Amino acid sequence: MSNSATDPTSTTDSSRSSPSEVASPVEVVACGALAGHIREIAARRGWPLVVRPLAAALHNRPETIKGHAERTVAAARANGSRALLGYADCGSYGALDELAGRAGTPRLPGLHCYDLYAGPEAIAALFTAEPGSYLLTDYLVKTFDRTVIASLGLDRHPELWPDYFGHYRRLVWLAQHPTAELEAEARRIAGLFGLPLTRLDTATTRLEAALEVLLEEIS
Repeated sequence: MSNSATDPTSTTDSSRSSPSEVASPVEVVACGALAGHIREIAARRGWPLVVRPLAAALHNRPETIKGHAERTVAAARANGSRALLGYADCGSYGALDELAGRAGTPRLPGLHCYDLYAGPEAIAALFTAEPGSYLLTDYLVKTFDRTVIASLGLDRHPELWPDYFGHYRRLVWLAQHPTAELEAEARRIAGLFGLPLTRLDTATTRLEAALEVLLEEIS
């Protein structure tokens, strides 16, 4: 398995059968923030998938996600593969749904990846309780300095921190696979904000169920 976050990765395991009996090849054009969990789920379930991650940094310019996804779907089709969109809407305002409908390439449900971890009702409840909630996932905890601090230029211009984050009132870590190391890092990030940290254990059960539905749709 490749250690690169952007290289295509096959999760086929010939010693396991696919519960949904999906014929290979199937390529998942995945958000980089979801790709690791999708790989893990596919390998554990024996699903013959190739995961093609797109950079998670595209979320900083969500209007660009559709174009990147469309080109990667086209490349998959050129390879003779079927494709799935390993994305929620992710701020595309329906653009990914338009692509999914036109290309016959179903996507994951939800407005954003947080829905895929905790469920939309739980996310709505978090924001009802405290609208100024900043959400973290395991991926964001692991990569915060790179995907948030550096990508927003806050390493070079820390004076911009209040402009980006001054309205937040708490951090909520949606923990998929919590460890002591991730806990310490999440608390360090909360310290950067000067805010309390709330942990909500989500696992990846909802993401797994959503992937299974997509595989059944194209089987």
